[in-house]
Amino acid sequence: MPKAFAQIAFTSAAQSFQDRYGTKEAYARFLEGDELSGHTIDPDHATFIESMDGCYLSTISETGWPYVQFKGGPQGFLRVLDDRHFAYADYRGNRQYLSAGNISQNARVSLILVNYETQERLKIWGEARIVSLDEDPDFVLDLMPQDYKAEPERAIIIKTLALEWDCPRHIPKRTTSK
Repeated sequence: MPKAFAQIAFTSAAQSFQDRYGTKEAYARFLEGDELSGHTIDPDHATFIESMDGCYLSTISETGWPYVQFKGGPQGFLRVLDDRHFAYADYRGNRQYLSAGNISQNARVSLILVNYETQERLKIWGEARIVSLDEDPDFVLDLMPQDYKAEPERAIIIKTLALEWDCPRHIPKRTTSK
């Protein structure tokens, strides 16, 4: 388990539940030491991220409410840019702009990427930044999957702060029909 994940996720409230249910000592070792780990995109993360055709994005409103939205597109719509960043073209949808509005006020995001067929799940915490189509049309359009009939309005770039493979125990096995 990476230290970056433990530093973000193991709040004092979480640790009190760990203590209550007997797991605090086992998890305490992930907070030890000075070296940070688990904040960069390694090759296995990159392959998994770019294989996705959807993910769940969580943002926080300026009033403190969480909002979760499914983001999808053709396989590969998420593009790894380097060992700390990935991005996607944000398409025109229901035009409520909840995620974009939230990101504009609070850069903190978390994502859950699930491959139901292989029962793998990757949790990502990061900071998001919006790049408008007007600001950098070449960048936004370059993120568009080839031959995908969607209208991009912006790009979302996410800087990873922590990545953690999650336990597959309760992921239902499903396949995508094509």
